[in-house]
Amino acid sequence: MQSIESGLTIGALAQRAGVATSAVRFYEAQGLLRGSRTEGNQRRYAKETLRRVAFIRIAQGVGLSLDEVRAALATLPEQRTPTPADWARLSRAWKPLIEARIAALAALRDQLDSCIGCGCLSLKTCKLYNPADSAARLGSGPRYLLGDRPPRPNTSSKAGA
Repeated sequence: MQSIESGLTIGALAQRAGVATSAVRFYEAQGLLRGSRTEGNQRRYAKETLRRVAFIRIAQGVGLSLDEVRAALATLPEQRTPTPADWARLSRAWKPLIEARIAALAALRDQLDSCIGCGCLSLKTCKLYNPADSAARLGSGPRYLLGDRPPRPNTSSKAGA
């Protein structure tokens, strides 16, 4: 077992993990990592902490929140890094979340050239997609991006043209 004195310093951990030292401190404050202190009160981390940081970064990279990462890490024995079996189990649980995010991004991509349901009425085309600010009646946020559908534009005036 590695002694506390010979563990990774916060700077060494951050450099090897490719994150800022402030990120390591933040992850530790959030309960995602655990370090030890030397007699001189310097932080030291076990080498295995590198895998936990990698796990956190990968999870964040696919769009998971820190709460979701924390919940996943909580399913592991105390401070253990995920094994291949753990990773398979966790990734299966994350697939529906990732699929939902992919669908939301695809909807955003497909609606970028039109109103995305902000309800602002500041663009000329919003009068077509959000007449009388009808999106506001559906709730806050980007209603059409969240799955609500805009009313069909009134095309009856163009019929006689």
